[in-house]
Amino acid sequence: MIRSLHIAAKDLKAEFRTKQMLNSMVIFSLLVIVIFSVSFGDLLGNSKIVTQLAPGVLWISFTFAGMLGLSRSFAGELENGCLEGLKLCPVDRSAIYNGKTISNAVIMFLVEIITVPLFAVMFNYSINGLAGLAIVIILGTIGFISVGTLLSALTVNTRTRELLLPILLLPIIIPVIIPAVLATGKMLANGDISDISGELRLLAVYDIIFFIIAQLVFEYAIGD
Repeated sequence: MIRSLHIAAKDLKAEFRTKQMLNSMVIFSLLVIVIFSVSFGDLLGNSKIVTQLAPGVLWISFTFAGMLGLSRSFAGELENGCLEGLKLCPVDRSAIYNGKTISNAVIMFLVEIITVPLFAVMFNYSINGLAGLAIVIILGTIGFISVGTLLSALTVNTRTRELLLPILLLPIIIPVIIPAVLATGKMLANGDISDISGELRLLAVYDIIFFIIAQLVFEYAIGD
């Protein structure tokens, strides 16, 4: 675990030095929210309609901004043979996966922390049930990042990785997106955490299963 934290710290230090990926993801999320706010401009005065739109808008911005970041997760390591250097380190390959997953999750959480208030401002909407909403976003993001990091490593050596990653990732994260959107909608409609217990269980089971699978197959995904 210590080695994984070192890898995550290296990635985060490099990212916060330039902020290229973080800025791109935030701008992309903002662009999605602005487009939707302009499209539904006449409906934004109705809080019930905004409550119905909010889950889809939020998770569309999260998903596509996350794909933008995941596509660069391992691609940056190709420069100067850094990826080969990581593979030559005397550590288990799963430590590389864990480190990348942690750094990707931290960046994604930062984007989400910025995106949710931006959504509230652009849609003139007061968000309720923040505690439950935070749990849903955390569980959904962990599942999304766990699978996305694995597929990012799998596609890093392909010329069309920016196109191939979404094609592979979107069908696999459907079991995350559907319960996350449903749970987000219930929480924004003044629901209680007990109302989303089924969705939370689905998200937790998905996170555990795919995190374990990624641990087992990552060595082959990153291999030559």
